[in-house]
Amino acid sequence: MKIALYVHCFFPEHYHGTENFTLAVAKNLQGMGHEAVVVTTVPEGEQGTFESVHRYEFQGIAVYRIDKNHVPASSVGDLYYQPAMEAIHRELLLEIRPDIVHVTHLANHTAVLLEVAQELKMPVVATFTDFFGFCLNGKLEAANGALCSGPNPQRTNCFSCYVKAGIQHASPKLDSHQLNRIAPLTHLSGNIFNRIYDLPLLSGGRLSGQFRDIKRRVSVLTALFAHYRAAIAPTDFLLSAYRNNGFEGLPFHKINFGVDLDRKPKPVCSPSAPIRFGFIGQIAPHKGTADLVEAFCRLPKGSCELHIFGSEQQSQDYSAKIRVRCADFPVSFRGTFPGEQMRQVLDELDFLVIPSTWYENSPLVLLNALASHTPVIVSDVAGMTEFLDQGKNGYAFARGSVDDLERVMRNILENPESSRALSQSTQYLKTPANMTEEIVNIYEAIIGNSG
Repeated sequence: MKIALYVHCFFPEHYHGTENFTLAVAKNLQGMGHEAVVVTTVPEGEQGTFESVHRYEFQGIAVYRIDKNHVPASSVGDLYYQPAMEAIHRELLLEIRPDIVHVTHLANHTAVLLEVAQELKMPVVATFTDFFGFCLNGKLEAANGALCSGPNPQRTNCFSCYVKAGIQHASPKLDSHQLNRIAPLTHLSGNIFNRIYDLPLLSGGRLSGQFRDIKRRVSVLTALFAHYRAAIAPTDFLLSAYRNNGFEGLPFHKINFGVDLDRKPKPVCSPSAPIRFGFIGQIAPHKGTADLVEAFCRLPKGSCELHIFGSEQQSQDYSAKIRVRCADFPVSFRGTFPGEQMRQVLDELDFLVIPSTWYENSPLVLLNALASHTPVIVSDVAGMTEFLDQGKNGYAFARGSVDDLERVMRNILENPESSRALSQSTQYLKTPANMTEEIVNIYEAIIGNSG
């Protein structure tokens, strides 16, 4: 089989969870004798090329990269359904001629891809790694920072998120004057919200179009997602979230992510050594890095260390404030590292902390930690607690609560011997090869039914 894997961004510039998942699937497909290619994008605003589609190779995988700077979004609707992408998708699919199109993230490609594939009679499957299908920000996080269950009937909560994002980095952007005029509308009831389209301020103007695009986003994607022949989710929580938000008709399959890591025993640490807590990932507000640093700085000095692995360039102001807070504490900022060094890095840590404030969905760093026999401390959100056996492979704390995170870390310090012993009962067995075999079974069933 020939499989085209569509992902929003990819290596070498982008290297987070979904990108790693896509690369693992591509390499394992090739190892099984199939042909795999990746189709990705240069996100709008990043440095691009003179070509609308740039071709290169990464670790033996052919990559086609669409430069979104050549097809920028001109409306909110273009962020999820962009007609200008239609010709590019058709040309690439006709060039690649895959047996299966596997979407691992639809952002940047937009749902136009699904229409084109349907027109060309190419079956499409998806792996959902976040909530893009029904959530404007993809994180199920409300504008006030609370967890969200999904769009309300009038989409007023989605509008609130858009207003918040517009202040920061929405594309297309609203200027501060526009935002100040419309921000009070986020608190109106659904019936009143529906009437704002008729106000002289909005009617027929750019803002009116943006509101309408936000409101119909879910209905457009619900209709186009019906083209998926299979929808794969890595957790029960993610699967149920889609079902609860209008996608109950999709043919769902649950396949846990696999990680490729040496499962050898964890090195034995000296009982007198300080407990080593670690963080691996984006240093950003939704990852809760500042909460971890604050909790750590409350602990007795000399009893523990904190090692932070991640780029400080993505949220520079946020990273700078964290550095100021922990300037007099044993906190090491270690930067990023190649994926093949994951086991080596985890061997340095007694506990990996994942203090995310949003609904993580089976983050690969969590699975890598468990596979390396490194116990974890995680926010109590369903996408992570599904993998937690409390007191056996780690602990959970109340999401966003520095006090509760401090409590968990302090309890570990007070019981260092039993805490380190958790490494003996911490494991995760699924590999990318196992995962890819399950995915290929889905491909084969689809092709068999099509035949």
